Amino acid sequence: MIVWINGTHGVGKTTTGAHVQRLIPDSRVFDAEKVGETLMDITPGLPATDNFQHWPPWRQLVVDTARRVLDYTGGTLVMPMTVLVERYWREISGGLARHAVPVRHFVLHADQDTLRRRIEGASPAPSPFRLAHLGPYAEAARTWLHREAQVVDTTHLTPAQAAAEMAAAVRDGAPWTPSGRRGGGDLQ
Repeated sequence: MIVWINGTHGVGKTTTGAHVQRLIPDSRVFDAEKVGETLMDITPGLPATDNFQHWPPWRQLVVDTARRVLDYTGGTLVMPMTVLVERYWREISGGLARHAVPVRHFVLHADQDTLRRRIEGASPAPSPFRLAHLGPYAEAARTWLHREAQVVDTTHLTPAQAAAEMAAAVRDGAPWTPSGRRGGGDLQ
């Protein structure tokens, strides 16, 4: 199984994912960003883009890598990775489904003011990249993302608390449905 942790850049996916991994037996963290970094190292480079997710090989390799790791190790992969383009999410989740890999999709959410405060307070300096993705995240959340995942509102949760909530949902095993969605909060 895959526990996919989505949400905007700077919401705490990586930190929360490390906590989730410790709470789910026989689990590993797989950072799909490393696949993008590998593609960025190709010389001469692939066609210019501002986001490696726009390269079709990234999406295909994420599916192939995840399923092959699971075939090899079994257990659970915890994948903290922002995907804000619905077509890309459908391609990834559909590819995993074709290989019979179940995905539990979570979105870490916080209201825009909280996100901005967290990003601006980051050390050593605020990330312009993270700030630039607040609008696209809000649009994805409003139009499709929050319908496609179990939302964990982190506005007042620590990463450890958010991880505990997610791990409990995974252990519970009950399938998530939109009517069972939690949180959501202010998207403005």
